[in-house]
Amino acid sequence: MSSSPTPSEREKKDKEDRTREAEEQAKLPYKWTQTIQDLDITISVASNLRGKDIVVDMTKTKLKVGVKGQEAFIDGPLPYEIHPSESTWTLEPTSSGKDISIHLDKANKQQWWASVTANAPYFLDTSKIQPENSKLGDLDGETRGMVEKMMYDQRQKEMGKPTSEEQGKLDMLEKFKKSHPEMDFSNAKMG
Repeated sequence: MSSSPTPSEREKKDKEDRTREAEEQAKLPYKWTQTIQDLDITISVASNLRGKDIVVDMTKTKLKVGVKGQEAFIDGPLPYEIHPSESTWTLEPTSSGKDISIHLDKANKQQWWASVTANAPYFLDTSKIQPENSKLGDLDGETRGMVEKMMYDQRQKEMGKPTSEEQGKLDMLEKFKKSHPEMDFSNAKMG
């Protein structure tokens, strides 16, 4: 029977995993970062290259990036779909050459990616990702409304007041009482 690791053992393993992950990421021909909504890739190339020398092929499910006539830096299926029409790439000068900067707009805005392509040999442990704080303004209308309602209901409960759903039932009962004054509601219970 195996026992759970102690907090210090878990911390040591997490540190080792982060070190190994950093080493693996350093071996890749590109650097990449992500938010829950998008993914950005940077590839350093020679300063004499121009846009017409670069090959970037983005579809919903595949990404290929390279220099014409050379082996691609990235060539494989994406782990999840993107919005190609909202994704972009640029060639930007840097102090040491140029960078191909690629911005991928994730189709699923609730999905962390473990790697840039599904066939990449190095994977991030997505369970260790700390989610970024979201702002209400970043949410779509329906989600924002739901979150605001949950926040309102939570505040109401903390103050011992009815939630929006309970208030709706109370309002309906009051309306019913007014339209039926002949009925006795003294023993009415809300449930």
